[in-house]
Amino acid sequence: MTSFRTELASPQPGRGGLPARAHLRSDAPRQPLDGAWQVRRRPDGGWSEIRVPGHLPLQGHGTPIYANVQFPFPVDPPFPPDDNPEFDHRLEFEADPAVLAHPSALRFEGVDGAATVRLNDVELGTLRGSRLTTEFDTTGVLRDGVNVLQVRLAQWSAHSYLEDQDMWWMPGIFRSVTLLARPAGGIRDVFVHASYDHRDGSGTLRVDVDSDAAVTVSVPALGREDLSAGESHHFRSVDPWTAETPSLYAVRVHTQQETVTLRAGFRTVHVDDATLMLNGRPLLLRGVNRHEHDPLHGRTVDLATARAELELMKRHNINAVRTSHYPPQADFLDLTDELGLYVMVENDLETHGFELNDWRGNPSDDPLWHDAILDRMRRTVERDKNHPSVLFWSLGNEAGTGANLDAIAQWTKRRDPSRPVHYEGDRRSRHVDVYSRMYATTAEVERIGAGTEPEDEHRRELPFLLCEYAHAMGNGPGGLSEYQELFHRYPRLAGGFIWEWVEHALHAGTTAEGRTVQLYGGDFGERVHDGSFVIDGLVHADRTPGPGLADVARVFAPVGLTIDAERSTVTIVNRYHSLDLTHLDADFPLPPVAPGDTVTVPLEVSSLVTLSLRDRRQGHEVAWAQHVPPRPAPAVEATAVPSGDLRLGPAVFDARTGMPVRLGDLGLHDVAVSLWRAPTENDRGQGWEERDLPSMADRWAAARLGDLRTRLIGITADGPALVVRTRSGPPVIDAGVDVTWRWTSDGDALALDLTIEPYGRWPCEWARAGIDLRLDRPTARVTWTGWGPGPQYPDTGQGARYGTFTAGRDTYAVRTVRPQEHGARRVDDATIDLAPAPENRPERAGAGLRVRGVDVPLTVRPWSRETVAATAHDHELPAAASTWISLDAAASGVGTASCGQGVLPPYRLAPSTRRLRVVLQQPIREEPVATSSYQSVSEPSP
Repeated sequence: MTSFRTELASPQPGRGGLPARAHLRSDAPRQPLDGAWQVRRRPDGGWSEIRVPGHLPLQGHGTPIYANVQFPFPVDPPFPPDDNPEFDHRLEFEADPAVLAHPSALRFEGVDGAATVRLNDVELGTLRGSRLTTEFDTTGVLRDGVNVLQVRLAQWSAHSYLEDQDMWWMPGIFRSVTLLARPAGGIRDVFVHASYDHRDGSGTLRVDVDSDAAVTVSVPALGREDLSAGESHHFRSVDPWTAETPSLYAVRVHTQQETVTLRAGFRTVHVDDATLMLNGRPLLLRGVNRHEHDPLHGRTVDLATARAELELMKRHNINAVRTSHYPPQADFLDLTDELGLYVMVENDLETHGFELNDWRGNPSDDPLWHDAILDRMRRTVERDKNHPSVLFWSLGNEAGTGANLDAIAQWTKRRDPSRPVHYEGDRRSRHVDVYSRMYATTAEVERIGAGTEPEDEHRRELPFLLCEYAHAMGNGPGGLSEYQELFHRYPRLAGGFIWEWVEHALHAGTTAEGRTVQLYGGDFGERVHDGSFVIDGLVHADRTPGPGLADVARVFAPVGLTIDAERSTVTIVNRYHSLDLTHLDADFPLPPVAPGDTVTVPLEVSSLVTLSLRDRRQGHEVAWAQHVPPRPAPAVEATAVPSGDLRLGPAVFDARTGMPVRLGDLGLHDVAVSLWRAPTENDRGQGWEERDLPSMADRWAAARLGDLRTRLIGITADGPALVVRTRSGPPVIDAGVDVTWRWTSDGDALALDLTIEPYGRWPCEWARAGIDLRLDRPTARVTWTGWGPGPQYPDTGQGARYGTFTAGRDTYAVRTVRPQEHGARRVDDATIDLAPAPENRPERAGAGLRVRGVDVPLTVRPWSRETVAATAHDHELPAAASTWISLDAAASGVGTASCGQGVLPPYRLAPSTRRLRVVLQQPIREEPVATSSYQSVSEPSP
C-alpha cells in the first residue's frame, strides 16, 4: 500500500469513500462522535486532548497562516513541502447498539488538510476536499465494545493547490463526525425536483429515490400520501418558494426500513432576454459573500450562530448569500430554506496562487487533476441538491480557465439542468448561464447594463451579476448607492454579492484594560502572509454590526420612498419580487402596491418628516425616508471687540501663532489647518480604475500632506472681528494653502469663518480640508443634533438620518481592528463632554466644548491622527488621555480601493477654495457624564 507521505503528492481524489449523496434527515439511528479526542504531533509528540470539531492551531497545535493569493509553500505541483505538519487523532468509543444493528457508515463533514482514516486498525480510505463531506462504509469493521478511530492528518498535500481561498490555513477536523446506520432496504439517496409555473400557479414534483426497496412518497400538505417515486406529479395550485415567501412542503420518503423527511420548495429559475428570472419575475440579488468564521473557533460555526447571522442579514434587507468559497456546513442550507435567502453554493476549488506565476501549471487545465476537480463538484452538487434556496451552482473561485472547469460545468448542467451554473473566472462565459465579474467599476457595469460593452453574442444573452463588489474593508464601503442605482435601472443587471459579510479576526484574549486582542495575517509569525486583508466585513468577527451594515440596509431597501420638495406627496416604488406591501406597517397611508409598481400618495406632514416602513411579522424597519429642510447657519451677534492683548469674548489668542489657546476655562491646544487623514484601508489600496498610479495614501505621503508647516502672516482687527492670516504647506514642494481665520464673538460664543485657498501646483488631491484642535482631557460622550447614529463620509452614511444622538467616546470614534480614519458625523449642534478631572468628584460632569454649524463633519477621538496611522492593532492604541477634534469644510470619500474602484469623481476632493463656518462655546452641563451606546433622543424641528 502506498505510504501516507507518498500519497500526499497524488492529485487523485480521496479513495475509499462511498458515492456522494444528499445530506438527508433520516429516522435511521445515528451516533455523533464530536467531543473530546486525543491528538499528537508526529513523529514523537505526546498525546493531549482537543475538541472535535475544531482547528488544531486554535487549540495549541501549530499556528494559523493567513494568505489571500500567495501559496505559503513552494509552487511545485503536485508536491507538498517536506515541512508539513502531521498529526495523529484518536478516539475510543463504544458503538451505539442501534447503529450496530445495521450496516453502517462513518461521515466526515469537513477535515481541513489531507487525512487517512482507520477504524479498529482497518484502513477505510483517505480524505481530500477539506470543506466537503465524505462517507466510509464501516459495515463489518464497527464492532461491539470499544472501537478505536484514528485519523492521520497532514496540513499540506497535492490538494492544497486546489484550496487557495482567501482565508486562514488551519488544519483540523473542523466539522462534525457521525456514525450512521444504513439499513438494508433503506434509502441511499433522494433528489427532489419541484418547479413552479407562474402562468397558472401550478407546481410539478418529481422525487427520484435510490433504493432497493419499495418506496412511497407523501406530501401531506398537498393531500397526497401515495406518490410514485421517479414520476412527475402535477399540482394545480401551490404556494411558490421565494426568499420573501419561503413556502416549504414536507416530503416524506418511506421504505419499510427507513423514512427520510425533506422540505420542498416549488420555484423555477431561468433566464429570459438576458434577465435572471424567478417564478416568471425578474430577480434582483441583494447579496453578501459569507465565509464561515468564528473569532475563537475559526470555520467551526455552530448552527445557532449561523441562524443569528441569517436573521441579521434579513433585518438589513440582504436576500442572498454566496458561500465563498466552498459549500457551507450542511445544516446552514436548511436555515436558508426556512428563513428565505437565495444561495449560490460554491465548489471547494480555488487555485489563485498560480496567477502569480502567469497560471503556469494551473490544475484547472491539467488532465492529471481532472478527476479530483470533478469529484469536488460532484460532492458539492449531490450534497446540497434538495434545497430550494440554492439557485446557483458555482464551479469555484479564481481558478483560472481550462478544460477541467469546462468539464465540471458540463457535468453540472447534465446532473441538474434546473439551476444556472456560475463561474466568474472565465470571461468567455462559454459553459455558464450568467455573466459574472468581480469588482467591475460602476462605469463598466453601466456599459454592460446598457449593452454598449463589446461582447460576443453568447455572453450578451446572459444576465450579469457581480459575484464580489463593494469591498467592505475598514472605513467603507463607499459608492454603494451608485451600484444599486444601476441595478435598478437595467434589467440585465441581477445585482451581486458584497465582499464580504464577516471579518476574519482571531481573538487572543484581552489586554489589562479589557480591550479584545484581535489578530490578522502576520501576527502568528507567518513568513508569507497578506496582513489585515482578512479584516473585511460588514460585521465584526463577533458578529457585532459595523457602520457599513446600516448603509447596506438603506441602499438594499426593497421599497423606495421619495418625499417631494413640498412635502405634499411620497412616491413609493415596490422593489420586492413577490410582495405587495400589505405585510408592512407604515406611519402614513400606505396602499397595496404590486411588485414592480410605483405609486404616489398625498402627505400631510410638518417641516421635518421621517417616514418609516416596518415588517409587521418580524418588527424590523424595511425602508425609510426623511425630508430635512434647509437650516440657517447659527448667528452670533458680534458685540465683543478684540483687545490689544488678543482677547475676544471668552477666547485668548497666542500672539506667536494667531491661534486660540483658551475658550473660557477650556484650554485649546494645537489648533491648526489640516488636509490629511489617517489612511483608511481603502486609501492604502490602488483603485482598479487607476492601477498605474500609487495608492491615495502613498500620494499623500509623497506630498507630505500630513506635515504642514505654518507661517503666521498677520493678525488684524476688522471692526469687531479678529482676522488671522496664515500660510501652510508641506516641506519640499511649492504648494500650500493660504488660510483666513475670521473670529467674532458675542461675549459667550466664538464664531469662526474660515477660508482655505490653495496656491501652487498640488501634486495630489486632499484627504480633507478643515481644522484640528486638542483638548487635554479625554472625552466622556458626544451628543449631537445632525446625522447619525453612524458615521458619514461623502460616499457613505446612507443609513444615517437627522436627529439627536448620544454616543460614548469609543462608539463615536468607531474603533477598527486596524486603526484608521473613521467616525466623522455631519452635525448642526454637538456637545463634547470631557471626563471629569482626577481631582473632581466622580459624579460631577466635566467641562466640554459645544460646536454649532450646518452639516459640519465632526471627528472626535482619543488619539492624534499620527498615532492612529502608526498603530497596527486597535488593542495597541494608548489609553485615552486627551481629545482630538476635527472640524471640516470638506472631505474626500472613501471608495473601495482596498479591492475595487477608488473614490468616484463626485466624491474626490481636488484642491480648491473651501469655507468653514462654526460657532464654538462652552456648554452648561449639570447632568452626570455617562453612556457608551447610541441613543436616538429625538428628531428636532430645525
